[in-house]
Amino acid sequence: MFRVIYMYVCPICKKRLRKLDNVWHCQNGHSFDIARKGYVNLLTTKGRNPKNAGDNAEMVKARTDFLDRDYYLPLAKKTAEVMGGLLENVKQPYIIDSGCGEGFYTVNYAKALPKAKFYGIDISKAAVAHCMTRIHCENITNCEFAVASSFQLPFIDKFADLIVCTFAPVSNDDYARVLKDGGKLVVVSPSPRHLFELKEVLYEKPYENKPNVYGLNKFDESEEMIFEYPVVLESQEDIFNLFTMTPYYYKTSAEAVEKLKKVNRLELTCGFSIRTFTKKRGF
Repeated sequence: MFRVIYMYVCPICKKRLRKLDNVWHCQNGHSFDIARKGYVNLLTTKGRNPKNAGDNAEMVKARTDFLDRDYYLPLAKKTAEVMGGLLENVKQPYIIDSGCGEGFYTVNYAKALPKAKFYGIDISKAAVAHCMTRIHCENITNCEFAVASSFQLPFIDKFADLIVCTFAPVSNDDYARVLKDGGKLVVVSPSPRHLFELKEVLYEKPYENKPNVYGLNKFDESEEMIFEYPVVLESQEDIFNLFTMTPYYYKTSAEAVEKLKKVNRLELTCGFSIRTFTKKRGF
């Protein structure tokens, strides 16, 4: 069991929050109600980006419908294996899942690492609400969730042992602030050939994904693993749900989308880059 240690800070004044009944309070009188589903909204107006409010309820449903088919379960297991290796000497690690989405990865990480305490954050209220549904349905007890920005993490300094970021924006400064000295960062992103066959359907000249450049000058990169495996999508619903999860959904012509809607079976390469970093001294 974990000791009751309050890790959240007030997003307004940065003082530590303490929980009383169903409300988080700080010493300056700011308060944040715990939602009926059990999460807390710590996203301030300053932290909101009008151009990126996160996934809406429809997008969360599409993601959930696809992820619950377990096409990406091998990735979740491999990432958890990497995390476990990094934390093998930590008795009860604290882990932040930054940009946790609707909770598929967080829940699978929590199952694989039952001695860890997970804090999942995402800017989408709909996604975080679904995270709570997941942990209640699967009786997961080592996770908490909050609506918050990866660039304004609502946590005290130097408390986390590891941050995992799976297909989400990466924050150099705030990650370094909340990680302990020598803390670890795991970043999961598409590899060059990820979903290449989908792009062959959509585009006349399909292209490989470019490597991500994160500008993490407060971290040293330790290792990159390319993890690839084949899958076969056997229904138009699965194919289109996957499509809505990708950036291609927002930049593909209507003509190409109609072409994709006629595809009922698709053999795909799932390819991922799993990169590990260590926080530098002095930050």
